[in-house]
Amino acid sequence: MVIHAWWGLNAFIKQLCDRLAQAGFVAFAPDLYDGKVAETIAQAEAYRGQIDWMEPTALLANTVPALRRHPRTIDQPIGAIGFSIGAFIALALLEEMPQDVCAAVIFYGTRESGYQGLQAAVQCHFAEVDEYEDQSELDSLEKSLKAAGVDATFYTYPGTGHWFFESNMPDAYNAEAAQLAWERTIRFLRERL
Repeated sequence: MVIHAWWGLNAFIKQLCDRLAQAGFVAFAPDLYDGKVAETIAQAEAYRGQIDWMEPTALLANTVPALRRHPRTIDQPIGAIGFSIGAFIALALLEEMPQDVCAAVIFYGTRESGYQGLQAAVQCHFAEVDEYEDQSELDSLEKSLKAAGVDATFYTYPGTGHWFFESNMPDAYNAEAAQLAWERTIRFLRERL
């Protein structure tokens, strides 16, 4: 499951799903904005404001059942990859759907929770300088996951900012960091799914 950032289901997310499919995974990206794609930060903020992001299972109510009907994923574990606000949802799904979602890859996003009893594994990718995520939020997430005994790995990429992984964001994209994050993500998903 690939959960988009506040931009919406844009070309980057669709291409990422294609890359995941080429790597041997079934990739499904729900469109949380019903076809709308933000081109500016102001649009993205407006679209984000129209959704109750605090109810991730309601947002993705049809996603897990759709994956469970797919021949290649009927009895297979499901992972989630989330970007920014999508990372918040991916982390929530680990708690809300523990029998279905057993691994999450998080890109520059956090969520406050205790994560007690979580059986999933988490891999986190963060920018060195991120105007949308305070270091204190990253530290809190890491502390919460570790305190709950969650198998969590954190990576920080020097010289990067928010959206460093997204090739459609030329002012933020960092090809070297994105490639390393991709390799780590694929290795993690192959180990966990």
